[in-house]
Amino acid sequence: MKKILALLLSLSMAIFSLTGCSTKTEEKKEENKPKQENTTYVDGLLADFEKQLMEQLGDKPKEGKNEKIGVLIISTSNEFWANMKTRYEETAKDLGVAIDVQSASAEDDTDGQLEALMTMADIDYDAIIVSPIDGTNLISGIVKCNKNKIPVINLGPGVDELALKEAGGHLDGKITVNFEDQGKTVAKDMVKKLPDGGQVAILEGLAGAGQSVGRTKGATDVFKSSDKIKLVASQPCDWDATKAFDATKDIIQSNPDLKGIFACNDVMALAAAEALQAEGKTDVLVYGVDYTDSAKEAIKEGKMAGTMSYSSAIYTKAALMMGMKLAQGNKINDTIYLPLTLITKDNVDKMEGWK
Repeated sequence: MKKILALLLSLSMAIFSLTGCSTKTEEKKEENKPKQENTTYVDGLLADFEKQLMEQLGDKPKEGKNEKIGVLIISTSNEFWANMKTRYEETAKDLGVAIDVQSASAEDDTDGQLEALMTMADIDYDAIIVSPIDGTNLISGIVKCNKNKIPVINLGPGVDELALKEAGGHLDGKITVNFEDQGKTVAKDMVKKLPDGGQVAILEGLAGAGQSVGRTKGATDVFKSSDKIKLVASQPCDWDATKAFDATKDIIQSNPDLKGIFACNDVMALAAAEALQAEGKTDVLVYGVDYTDSAKEAIKEGKMAGTMSYSSAIYTKAALMMGMKLAQGNKINDTIYLPLTLITKDNVDKMEGWK
């Protein structure tokens, strides 16, 4: 009996010893495993966008030169441009650039924006980045910058280069998004979500503004190419929430079976959603552009179907780097295009940290 007990004890100790070795071996394997980076959806998207832009930009500018760059945006009364101002200032700190951001008082204040540029043209900036309210309102200011040897970069809404050339001026660099593609992308998603077709409408921005013209054309082309979709209205609302609200109510009263609205920015899209709610309409798809915080919440709540976005942080970084390159005597010959992304209820929850 004692022999049997001794034998069993020996076997138990051997098994325990083998198990312990196995556990230690597994622990060692885990230690030696390469650690995977915690890369989020947004991190990957931002990294991809930045890579695409930097490839277009080419050689990076030299750092530590403390360039002084002036920036003229549209108006901080719009959430998108208020965010752009913040991103410019943050990015300037990262790049070691001195920056001065000016703006018009309102989105239709073409004279006020020109007046700001005329004043900026007399300041010793190393470069100026402009985003015009429309294609021609800043032309005389750009010509003045040219005469004063200040390089000018056009960011976003385009300057009418033919009119600028006729006035004796030129741009030194251009960075923008493809506005027509924005409209096309939204319209294609709307058509996809309306398999049975239906009536749709467009709320345009300010007449003559490049982003409004491009977005409207892109969406119109897609809608008209679909046999099941009928474009019943395309109305300018001047980026104004009140005008968009009133236009939506008029459109829905004339077209009670309306199924979709594409507004050329989020301000108007949110107003359209509010008007539809007031009319008791819950089955109309509403899309915007810019992915403002208000639009993000509206998408999460189901009040908006989607919005187009691009990274303001990378946009401003690339523009400031262009300004640095020009200040350092380099030339920029090609237009730089910012990558785009569509945000809907399918991916909005993954977009935390987007900037």
